[in-house]
This record gives sequence, structure tokens and C-alpha cells, in this order.
Amino acid sequence: MVRRALGALAVIMLGLIMAPAAARADVPGRAALTDTPRRATLADAPGRVALIGVPGLHWHDVNATDTPNLWRLAGQSALGSLSVRTVGRITCPYDGWLTISAGVRAAVGSRCGPPPALEQEGTGAVIPDFDWLWTVRDVKYAGTLGATAHAAGQCTSAVGPGAALALADRAGRVDRYAPTPDKVTDWSGCGLLAVDVDDLIRPYIDAERLSEVPEKLSPGQRKDALRAADAKAGTVLGHLPPDTTVLLAGLADHGSEPHLRVAMWRAAGTGGHLLGGKSTHRDDMVILPDLTVTMLKTAGLAVPATIIGAPLAATHPATADEGATALRHADIAGQTIREVGGLFFTTLAALQVLFYLVAFILLRRRHALGAVRIAALSLASLPVSTYVVNLTPWDRAAVPMLALVAGIVACATTLTVLSFAVPALWSRLRGRPGEGSVLGPPSVVAGVTAAVLLGDLLTGTPLQLNSVMGYTGVVGARYYGLGNIPFALLATAVLLVTTAVADGLVRAGRRRVAVALVAGLGGFAMILDGWPGVGSDFGGVIAFVPGIAVTALLVAGKRVSILKLGAFCVAGGILVMGIAYLDHLRPPASQTHLGRFVGQIFDGTFLPVILRKLGAMLSTLLSPNLMPIVIAAFAFLIFALFRPGAASAGVLPVVFERAPMLRAGLIGSLVSGVVGMLVNDSGAAVLSMSLALAVPLVLSAGIQALAPSSPEPSPVLSPLPT
Repeated sequence: MVRRALGALAVIMLGLIMAPAAARADVPGRAALTDTPRRATLADAPGRVALIGVPGLHWHDVNATDTPNLWRLAGQSALGSLSVRTVGRITCPYDGWLTISAGVRAAVGSRCGPPPALEQEGTGAVIPDFDWLWTVRDVKYAGTLGATAHAAGQCTSAVGPGAALALADRAGRVDRYAPTPDKVTDWSGCGLLAVDVDDLIRPYIDAERLSEVPEKLSPGQRKDALRAADAKAGTVLGHLPPDTTVLLAGLADHGSEPHLRVAMWRAAGTGGHLLGGKSTHRDDMVILPDLTVTMLKTAGLAVPATIIGAPLAATHPATADEGATALRHADIAGQTIREVGGLFFTTLAALQVLFYLVAFILLRRRHALGAVRIAALSLASLPVSTYVVNLTPWDRAAVPMLALVAGIVACATTLTVLSFAVPALWSRLRGRPGEGSVLGPPSVVAGVTAAVLLGDLLTGTPLQLNSVMGYTGVVGARYYGLGNIPFALLATAVLLVTTAVADGLVRAGRRRVAVALVAGLGGFAMILDGWPGVGSDFGGVIAFVPGIAVTALLVAGKRVSILKLGAFCVAGGILVMGIAYLDHLRPPASQTHLGRFVGQIFDGTFLPVILRKLGAMLSTLLSPNLMPIVIAAFAFLIFALFRPGAASAGVLPVVFERAPMLRAGLIGSLVSGVVGMLVNDSGAAVLSMSLALAVPLVLSAGIQALAPSSPEPSPVLSPLPT
């Protein structure tokens, strides 16, 4: 019966795999960069390019009334969101300019505050002690943009101190400098021009630390600052030669909270489109190093291999009104996820701990087992619901946070109902109404979870963007691919659903087919997880390989030793390094972070990356939102295995006797979770999410196995080897 019920589930899974593609077309701002022909590309011939930086500018500021010059430029440009994340949580005014200079995420650290003091040298200027500026990888990358221009014999022209940071060479020099636009006498003398319009962040840059100032100016102050910035940008635009390519960007945050910022690109054929790039794999979002690459390519200069950005691309058609509206909602979505994320994980941790405590009490007394089962399936349905809710336009509701939370609860409730309804429907179709199914409901939840995440990977991950269990451009840790939490859910769901099917195959005497199913579907999910541009997940491959291998061995009736487990982990490392090396062989602009890591190994700069990720992983071990889930789930699981009568009324031994292959899936998912915790910077988040999905599903199956209506499977299999 379970196999036939899972056949019906395949139809649901197929629909969920196709759904993200439809959502990508229906919900602006959530699309991944596709193969749609671009309407504008960078010209091969050298040209003049001007970067107008307006730190603190976001799309809520830009409109026809308050900023007429910026709005006019928006109508002539491709429009996108700019993720300004650099090294810290907040990008201070001059972090953005320095990142443009370096082409990698950079920051001035504790010195962020007043602008650097420049010394005039003829028509140019020099930034004294420029070498104190540092970047995330190496100090030598500061000044890359200016040094590249000078090496090719081109001059640089900067207006304002921030612009000087962007265009200074390694010695801190720019060829032409003016403190304000009204002091510029020649706007066409250099191929590379940058202008600092700092009116929006002027109240903040005088503070010692950006986080110590208020988040918002008063409405009157903000409007006055916007008008001043618009007038200054209008002056610059009016003086530029007509053939100048214009980039306008809100290069930094203001106040204490990060936002998505404005990005515009005016060149031949860019007007009336959204703005994206390969670096984010999004049709409507770019990062700061993309501006560096675009400036260099527009000026006809070679892009140094150290720069991580990609050229800008005009993508889907959109009017200024449509584009600005979609981009405003993209920032609203990111802000909502950032605000609700901590509360969501705190609530999830509390629910998990409460569930295990109540389940312990009720199972010992054999009371309310049905309620415990429903609670277990409901908890297991929550993670995938955080992605499915992105099929709805919750960010366009009057109260986005309320719509998001209500949507997640509604999706989890629907999936819980389906987990009971689908097996029951197949029981009726087989003429056996009322017959229970041990693996049916948990297999529905695991199958839908796996299908949604696999479908999301195949369609450019539109559901993980702006998800409470995914990532956002506001935070800027990842823009596409499979995040660490989704990896934990995918690995767990795939291993559980394949072993549920394998259980029926083994009973039918088709053990080899069962092993092939576990290895085949698990391997398919693993390749999608690690493949550059799809999942782009380095640590996930290392963790997925031993999980699949252990599960397959147990299904095959073989024993797993510590030596074999270590060999599987090494195999995962070798496999992901092979994938990363293939990525490294591609042109630098097309590489993902996997290929760039290989480059860091070759040039000897990989150690800071590893140490930074190790520090992040260790810090999660103290997380109040993650470790309670790990501790409670592991404690319940271990106690239930060693004291089954006292801890769980014997439900786990019963379900492992009735469905031995399920035990293989549980062990394999725990192996992936533990290894994933050790090799990913998200650390405890990986293991906690694996446990949060696996243990409730296995427990729900065990409760059903105790039900009088649950049929005795035939034949009963011998226990798995330990």
C-alpha cells in the first residue's frame, strides 16, 4: 500500500517541482537569471563611464515628485536592487566605495566615520596612508580599480572623498579631483569618473560608529536631503557628455539596519528593463563588485582575476513604474524576513523542546497518541512551508509580516492534512478503507519537502530567496543555490523518502533495486546540491556523500565501520574539490565561490576563509535558537533507543521492526547532519534542522505502528546490522 500511496505522491511532487517556475513568472523580484536574450550588453570598444554614488538611497526614496532627476534617469536605465553587504552587518558610507575600489568585499573597519582627508596635488589628489585600508582577504586589493586604469594608461577623475576612495590606485592617487561637482571644470577628460553624492548620509558619517546614530532622519530632514541629493545628481547628469555610460548606486547603508539599495545602468538599449547579473543569478539584483567589473569593461580595460563581480545585464522588460514597485517590494520582503527570522527560530526551538517534553510524558502513559502524532507531522511540515509560502505574494499584503506568518501556518496545516488524506485515499481505492499505513503520512511530508527543494534548485531557487529558512539579499550571505539549512532538510527528506520506498522493495525481494534507488536519487540530489550555478554548496557535498553511502550500505544489509565512515567523508571532500576545480577552469566572471576557492588555494589565500568559517561554525554551538533543538532531539532519540519502554512506549523499536529500512534513513540523515555541522559555517543549524525533520517523522510512524488498525507487514524483515 505504501508504494502505491507514494505513487500518488509522485504526482504531487511533480506539480510542486513545476510550481516554482510558474511562481517565478508571476511574482516580480523573485526570478533567477535565465537564458532570456539580453537587450543590452557591454560594448567592445572603450567608452566613458561615470559612477554616481548616492550612499543610503533606496527605492522608497525615488519618485517623480521628490526626486525628478533620479526618476528621469530611472526611465532611461535598467533598474535593480543593489546588495551592499560588505564585511560587517552594516555597510558604512565608505565601505561601499572601498569595495568598488577592491572588487571584493571590503571595509575600513573601526575607522568608518568621517571621510578621508585628501591632499591636493596639482589637478589630482592623494589619500595619505591609503595602505591602512583593509579588505576581507588581503590589503593588496585596495586600489585595484585605479591601478588597473593607470596600468592601461587611462586617467581617473573623482568628485568627493568617497569617489576618491573608489578610483585611487595602490598609492592612493587619483589624476583629477574636485571636492564638489561645482568645482569640476572638465567632465570629459577621463574615461573613468566617480562622483560622491553624500547628502543622505552626511548626518551619519560624522558619528564614530554608524550603529550609534538613529535609523531615520525626521521626515522633513530626509526630504530635504533627498532634494539636495537629487539636485546634485541632476547637475552631474547635465554636464556629462551624451555618450557616457552612467551607473547610479546607493552604495551604503544609513542608520542601524541594512537595506537593498538603488542600482541604475544607463547605456544603449538598457532603458525599460530590470538589472541583474551572473554574480547573483537574479534578474533584479546585483552586488557592489559588479559595478567595478562593468566600469572596467565599459572603459575597455581587462578585469583582474581577483575581482569577484560579473558584468551587469539588462534582463526582463519593465517600465520605470513596474520596476521601481517590484524593487520596493523586494526590499520589504528582505526587511520582513530579517525582522521575523529570529522570532521564527526562537518559536521553532520552543515548540520542538515542548513537543519532546509533552511526547515523553504522554507516550509513557499511552495517552493521546493521536494528538502526539498530529503534532509531530505538523512540526515536520513547518520547514517546507517556509518555502511554499513564497508561491504567494505575501510581501504585497498590507501587513507583510502577518501575511507571511499566516501563510506558513496555513501551508503547514494543509500539508499535515494531506499527509493523512493521501494514504487514506489510496486505501479506499484499493478497497481497504480504514487500513492504516505506517510509512504513508511521514513519507508524504518527506516527499513534498524533497520535491519542493529539488524543484526550487531546478528553477533557479526562487523559493529560498526571502525565506525565513533561506537567505535574503539584505543579509547578503548568499544570493542563489542551496543554503545550509535547506541542504539539511533536502538530505534528510531524500534519505527518508527513499528508504520508505526501499522498505517495500526489500520486502518484495528486490534489495538491489532498493539500494540503487537510495544511491540514485540521493546522488541526483547531491549533484544538484554541489553543481556550480545550481546548488553551489561546498560543504553539502562533503556531508551528503557519507549520508547516502551509510544509508545504502544499511539497506544492502552491510555493516558500517568507523573506517568506512571516514573514507566516505574523504570521498565527499574529493568529489566537491573535483567539482570546484571544473568550476575554476571557467572564465573568472563565470566562476562561483567554489571555483574561486580553488584559486585561493593556488595563490595561498585560502586559510583566512577556512578560519572565518570555522569561527562561524563554533559560534553556532552557543546559539539559543539552535542548540536546544539539537539537545532535546538527541536526548529524546538516545533515551528512546536505550530505554524504549520508559521513553517512548516502545514506538521506535516497533517501527524499526515493522519498517527496518526507515532506521537506515534516520541513521543516514543523522550522519549527514553531524558531518554537515562540522564542515559548514552554519554549524549547529544544519544538525538542528536535520533533527527537526527526521525525529518527528520517525516518531509519527512509530505511533502509527502501535495502532490496532495498522496491518502486520509480510514478511517481517530481520533487523538491520548496526
